[in-house]
This record gives sequence, structure tokens and C-alpha cells, in this order.
Amino acid sequence: MTVTVETLEKLERKITLTLPVGSIQNEVDSRLKKLARTVKMDGFRPGKVPMNVVAQRYGYSVHYEVMNDKVGEAFSQAANEAKLRVAGQPRITEKEEAPEGQLAFDAVFEVFPEVKINDLSGATVERLTADVSDEAIDKTLDILRKQRRTFAQRAMDAQAQDSDRVTVDFEGKIDGETFQGGKAEDFQFIVGEGQMLKEFEDAVRGLKNGDSRTFPLSFPADYHGKDVAGKQADFMVTVKKIESTNLPEVNEQLAKSLGIAEATVEGLRADIKRNLEREVKFRLLARNKTAVMDALIANAELDLPKASVQQEVQRMVEGARAELKQRGIKDADKAPIPEEIFQSQAERRVRLGLVVAELVRANNLQAKPEQIKAHIDELAASYEKPQDVVRWYFSDNNRLAEVESVVIENNVTDFVLGTAQVADKAVSFDELMAQQQQG
Repeated sequence: MTVTVETLEKLERKITLTLPVGSIQNEVDSRLKKLARTVKMDGFRPGKVPMNVVAQRYGYSVHYEVMNDKVGEAFSQAANEAKLRVAGQPRITEKEEAPEGQLAFDAVFEVFPEVKINDLSGATVERLTADVSDEAIDKTLDILRKQRRTFAQRAMDAQAQDSDRVTVDFEGKIDGETFQGGKAEDFQFIVGEGQMLKEFEDAVRGLKNGDSRTFPLSFPADYHGKDVAGKQADFMVTVKKIESTNLPEVNEQLAKSLGIAEATVEGLRADIKRNLEREVKFRLLARNKTAVMDALIANAELDLPKASVQQEVQRMVEGARAELKQRGIKDADKAPIPEEIFQSQAERRVRLGLVVAELVRANNLQAKPEQIKAHIDELAASYEKPQDVVRWYFSDNNRLAEVESVVIENNVTDFVLGTAQVADKAVSFDELMAQQQQG
């Protein structure tokens, strides 16, 4: 087959395909004969339906299938012969004029671009570093203690203070009307932990059992309840119970209750440090990986295939619908989601995918089996039964493919950091945690 490829614009190409009418008809006849052996129709025994009846009933659909198959085969053969890397599905239209005994089709499609990655030794990448301090261990210990705190009723004349658990009834009104979520009975919260708005905590602080207080409360403009955001309400709160908080001491008993193998205070702190170091490592990797990917995009030149971007947009729209469905939204699969909101993100994903693929190909950065195993072992290490987690990953090819993708990204990150100009920036443990939450 001689293939003529016409360049329409940037990545768009056109190939003209020709198919002999006779070969199409022969295939249609062959499929109809095969169908006639098994088809069931009223008034005929199986396998005894006349060919003209079978052709009348199924001829159009069989002809359509054959045309699709033959044109698809011809396109694949032509693209392979021309050594083209096709992006997306071709748009195929039949031509009005064709040589005698032939059918002719135009296939318009896009090809993947050539990716040029500039010399990365001139690129600068900011790399974050962070250590696990004693202060971070202490804060984690405090969280673990709070998770195991107990409460004891305070004296009837005791005043509510920070760290007390209070049980209250409250009612709030805006313009004299109670609003949704503005009224509750036997509601509990810990004073001073920011569970309630500051004005509410200030009003409760200092009250005794049975006391009531009325007070104004201004909802912030960015308050999660949109109906009351930015508005002022009048509240009345009544304290029904005040309980003091008792935190467990940091001792061997606490270590034992947390399942620490070495049930000592030192063993507990060492275990916390190991877990925090693992968390820090993954968060630093995620942050530094993003910086590397930004540098790659900035130092690469390529045209984007529109078909690939559109496919990515469609995937993101379907992902958004699936998320809505998971939240219990009715008719989520029909939700009108404008595609343009995903356009820039889809373009970035496609661009990054092509650049990373080229870097991996050019520098042999594929994931090795031992790297995949090591990564899974590391993921499993924080679980109670690591071997069960390892088996879970290796029992499913899709899960393994996800791990492989992560390992490849890690290889790319290491390669770029080893090639580019790296500017190290130390951040505190708290800064790193906050950055990850914002991202």
C-alpha cells in the first residue's frame, strides 16, 4: 500500500484510504452466511432461514459493521506504514469520487507532537527540606492524649473555662426568626478548642451550671453556612453541664494502650518520630515533585494534540459526575458540567504526560520491579499487618500500575533534581503540614 500523508496544520494530518467494493461485499456475504446458521426467526427452524430473509433483516447492520472494521483496519495499516503516532480517534468521511470498483475515505486525525526538552542544567528548582523536631513529637503526643481524654463532672458552682466540656442548649435568631442550624439541645463542645465561633465561646466562658446568657454573634463572610454568612444573629445559650478534662499521663501505660512494641516513653516517642518522618518524606516528595513538574513544563516545547486534551476534559467531567454521585446527588450522571472549567487543567495534564514520557524514554527512567516492590513495602510499613497490604497491591494489576506511575514520577523527580540547579529551602514541620493541606 502506498500511503500519502497530507499535513493540514501543526499536528493535524489527512490520509485517503481506498477499499475494493468486492472485498467488502464478500465479507458481508460471509458474515450473513455465518449468521444464518444460528439466527432464530418466527416461522423458520434454526439454521433454515432463507438467505434473502436474513439479508433483508440484518444486511444493513452487518454492512455497517464490515465497513467500520475494514476502514479501521485500513487506517491502522496506513498509519503504521507511515510510522505515525496517532493521537485520538480519526474523523473518517466517505469521498464522493473514487476509482471504479473502489470506495474512498478521508481520514483526518492528529499525531503526537515532537517534544523538545531544553537543557535542564540551566533550570532552577526550589527543593523543600524539613526535620521532625521534638516540638512536633510533643504536639502529636498531645493529640494522642486528647483522643483518649476522659471527663468528670465539675462542682455545680464551677465556672466554665478553657478545656472544659460543656453541654448547652442554644437558639439563634436573625431579624427575630430562628434559622436552620441555629437551635440545638444538649449540644457538647470543648471550650477553647475553636469548635465554635469566638463570640460563642466567649459567651459560655465563665458561666455556671444553669446560667443563661444572650449575646450578638456576627457570622464571617466566608462562613460555611451560606444562608447566614456575613449576617448578625442574636443568641441565647444555657449551660446544662460542665465537665473537666482529664488527659492521660505520658507513661508506659499510655504507650501500651497505643500498641507500642517497646512500651516505654522513649519507645512511644521513637514510634511517633518514625511515623512523622514517613509522613514528612511523602509530603516533601509531593511538594518537590510539583516543583520539578513545573520546571519541566517551563523548559519544554511542544504542540498539544486537541484530541488528547478533549479526551482528558471528558475524563475529568466524568470524574466530577462520579464524585457527585458518591455524594448522593440525584441524576449526577446527567449533571450539566461546563467543560471549559477543566480546560487549563486538562492541557497541563496532557502537556506534562507527553513531557514526562519523553524524558523517561530518553533517559531510561522506567520503573524497575525492585523499585515497585520497595515503594509498596514503604507504603505498607505504617499498617498493623504490612504483608497483607503488600499482597493486596500485588493481587491487582490496576493497583500495581498506579504504583508504577508513582515510581516513574519519583525517578523523573530524582533525575531533574540531579540535573537542574537546586535551591534548598528549609521549612518547619508546621509549615509543611499547612502547605500540603492548602495544596
